[in-house]
Amino acid sequence: MTDSSEANKERNREIAQNEEAKQVTGSVRVSISAIVAVVIVGGILFTLGWLALK
Repeated sequence: MTDSSEANKERNREIAQNEEAKQVTGSVRVSISAIVAVVIVGGILFTLGWLALK
């Protein structure tokens, strides 16, 4: 009984670590996507402003 309990605990730890890694990867992807979107929108607004002043 103790061996299977320890095996389950170890399995649960591994699952938790894998889930944490997935969450970190997802967060990084969302952050990069947000940064790219801000750079694109900023570039468009900068270009429109520059053309309006020209």
